[in-house]
Amino acid sequence: GTLLVSERIDREELCGALSPCSLSFEIVVENPLELYSGTVEIQDINDNDPVFPSSQARLEISESVAAGARFPLESAQDPDVGINSLQTYQLSANPHFALDVQTRVDGSKYAELVLEKELDREEQRELHLVLTALDGGSPPRSAHVQIHIDIVDANDNAPVFNQSTYKASVRENMLSGTLVARISAYDLDDGPNGDIVYSFSSHTPAKVRELFALDSATGELRVKGQLDYEETKLYEIYLQAKDKGAVPGVAHCKVLVEVVDVNDNAPEVTVTSVYSPVPEDAAPGTVVALLSVTDLDSHDNGLILVQVSDVNDNAPKSSQNSYDVYVPENNVPGIPILNVSATDPDLGRNALLTYSLLQGDPTVGHVFSINRENGTLYLLTSLDHEDKVEFSMMVQVQDGGSPPLATNVSVSVFVTDLNDNAPTVLYPHPNTNGTYTDVVAPGSPPGHMVTKVVAVDADAGYNAWISYTLLQATDPSLFSVVLHSGEIFTARQLREDDAPQHTLVILLKDHGEPVLSASATVSISVAETVKEVLTDLTDVAPANDPRKHVTFYLILAVILVSAAFFITMLSVGIFKCYKWRQSKELFNSSRSTLYRTPGPFHHIDAVRGGLTPPNFYHQVYLTTDSRQSDLLCKKPFSSSPLGSRQSTMRNGEPGLYHQIVGTASQLPTPAE
Repeated sequence: GTLLVSERIDREELCGALSPCSLSFEIVVENPLELYSGTVEIQDINDNDPVFPSSQARLEISESVAAGARFPLESAQDPDVGINSLQTYQLSANPHFALDVQTRVDGSKYAELVLEKELDREEQRELHLVLTALDGGSPPRSAHVQIHIDIVDANDNAPVFNQSTYKASVRENMLSGTLVARISAYDLDDGPNGDIVYSFSSHTPAKVRELFALDSATGELRVKGQLDYEETKLYEIYLQAKDKGAVPGVAHCKVLVEVVDVNDNAPEVTVTSVYSPVPEDAAPGTVVALLSVTDLDSHDNGLILVQVSDVNDNAPKSSQNSYDVYVPENNVPGIPILNVSATDPDLGRNALLTYSLLQGDPTVGHVFSINRENGTLYLLTSLDHEDKVEFSMMVQVQDGGSPPLATNVSVSVFVTDLNDNAPTVLYPHPNTNGTYTDVVAPGSPPGHMVTKVVAVDADAGYNAWISYTLLQATDPSLFSVVLHSGEIFTARQLREDDAPQHTLVILLKDHGEPVLSASATVSISVAETVKEVLTDLTDVAPANDPRKHVTFYLILAVILVSAAFFITMLSVGIFKCYKWRQSKELFNSSRSTLYRTPGPFHHIDAVRGGLTPPNFYHQVYLTTDSRQSDLLCKKPFSSSPLGSRQSTMRNGEPGLYHQIVGTASQLPTPAE
């Protein structure tokens, strides 16, 4: 069980800057069967010196730079990690500059020159400094770089970045040339001193320059190499903007680039076979193989997902159990009025919903239709509020499972009223051929009701509210109309010099939008009686009118009809008295004869004689084996007002509208 090293281990070759550096392995132990996972951590030793990119560095610093200005220096690289990596920098002694060592996010160190005392080009044109990089080994290893500083005349305005730190994110495996960020700086100088050139800061690692490219003119930072989230998750990039003056001004900024993981690594399944082949008598539960699964991606990209198949165990669910829809009448056929919304948490075909109308009221299918796929309800015809006010229906939502599940949703459609009916005049009737005149007595006082205009409106609510106004009159000062009732009153007392005939035109308007109207013409005569009105009408008829005798004939016809009616009623009365006496004698004779059966002529004579209405008849049931006789009085075939029924019963034969059950000796007398 001893684990041995088979070749020389170089941590920097295996893991680079990754720390800790570890190698994983698995060991299978038999009898008993066990699986062990092991990890070997490769520990670093200080076997590498820090290295600067070049042995010399040259800086140009204007003499006008104020104290506190900072100048980044090229960083040294040390492939060792931990305490053996680069730990600090040291600067040779000088009167003007101090060294400030900073730490990046990843723990690496970089150095900046900080001007503590302002420079004077007249006193000293250049400076020579030595920068030393030290690691933390024991003993420490080091590297040196010569720094040559040229002191030049000042460019009094340096570029300024919009922000000191930029943040961006980019997906790994993005193509070369993908834009990551755009930095921007400005310089108040003119000419070359105001032209800005963007570049990487001197201490930007070489690895970053291999992965990213910076456009010197536009400041666009783009992908250059292949980014890998599993290798580095965050890049800290230092950039600078320098003008083109004789002594260029410099500004610095930092760009933090976050690498977003992409699911670019397939899971790796490792199968360790224990028994091969498997014996046919192997007991249930015998381990056949060991499997381990790894994925280099992170978060959700690194999970192993198990798909769960769907079962149709959820019925469709509507957002509401019932819908109330209000549709104005006179709609355009084919318009959508409602969308029935439902959801099903199942998947695939189990969540495929279809909508249909349940056939309850047969008229619903002729008026409405529904889209089976999206549940949109359409109107097939134009609705009329005066015809039908409400429609009720049931919409069924069914999924595509097997067996399917369904949900019913009730829908009520209310037809709202529009003002599409003008007022209709009932009195005076507008289509009558004759002239009907209302009469008012001479000398009638003010406020005397003469007549009333009766009208209806088929609309509902406010649309059916009718107002009456006097539009035209023979004498506008004589009559007035009540606005909402249509009653016509005298506005003043009638005088002898008032015209005997008056014609009023009444305007009837509803209160809908738009307003619909009608008119009624009312004729009023000033006379004591109707006879005088008829005489006046005869007198004012023109002599050459061919219909001048029509009134006379009408009056004669009324007299003749009245006389015929009087004679008829007198004859009916006499006949009724005769029939009543006959029925009385028949009733008295029935008291002594128990099994006498009346003939059918009694009922026929009663109907013909007017004693019983045609829709009211009697049936008499008599038995030969019993001393009981039943007289059954049937109800009328058609319903009639209560008053007419009572009148019929009072005018009928007394013995015929009682229902009698008993012996012949118990029959009531006509008086009873």
